[in-house]
Amino acid sequence: MTTYEPAHIYRCEIALWEHTFFASREVSAFFQTEPLIGNYALAYALGLCAAPYHSDATVRYKTDLLPLNQHGVYVTPATILGEPKFTLSQFNAQTDAYWYAFANNAIVTRPDDRRVKREKQNWYVIDPTSNARKKVTANNFPQHGRIKMLALGNRAICYVIAREPLDRPLPRYIRLGKWMSKASVDVTHGASRPEQRTDEVVDLFLNPTDLPDPGALSTFDLVSVHPVPLVRHARMRGAFYRAPDGVWLPAGMRFGVESLP
Repeated sequence: MTTYEPAHIYRCEIALWEHTFFASREVSAFFQTEPLIGNYALAYALGLCAAPYHSDATVRYKTDLLPLNQHGVYVTPATILGEPKFTLSQFNAQTDAYWYAFANNAIVTRPDDRRVKREKQNWYVIDPTSNARKKVTANNFPQHGRIKMLALGNRAICYVIAREPLDRPLPRYIRLGKWMSKASVDVTHGASRPEQRTDEVVDLFLNPTDLPDPGALSTFDLVSVHPVPLVRHARMRGAFYRAPDGVWLPAGMRFGVESLP
């Protein structure tokens, strides 16, 4: 049986001050936010790790989250408190230029000092001075659609578990989602010793890849989201910490990113 050290538990209640969008699910031109916040996103938002200012599209979860494992710091996914509230919106990212044309997954525009030419299925933007040609390629973003997002006023709860007291306070305000929406964070701190539980139901969202023994899960609800499916209402056994609000949290959780490239 694995022995765990006492831990510091930080209960974080998050209040959304703006509509918050995560692309949890995409169905044609409909983009849906699930009523949860992943723990990878929270690790960045809470300042537990930092991404570079300029991104080259490299997935950095392993690079950024492994140091947290080494320091014994972990954050759970956030669970919406009560009934989640959503809002629907439409967007249209198409150009409003004087002249444009539709291509394959792209919209062709003509800069004032350029001309455009179509050759079979391809479009080219041509510099009239040098006659240099640039092929119009597909856009890697949706041009129009509908968005279902978490409405302002939603409240969510997550927990930061640390082997030692955090060296700086958790932020009072954070940014979340694709649009960096503002949210406030109310933190309650407590310490806990591990206790063995033989049949505990955890109603909060958990990341199953972060559990010390995924086999300890007997039943659960699965929510398929990227980058990792989450579980909720998990019935499990093992060592647990008791959070300041009385919630039981599995001991030994760490970011399961070791197998990532």
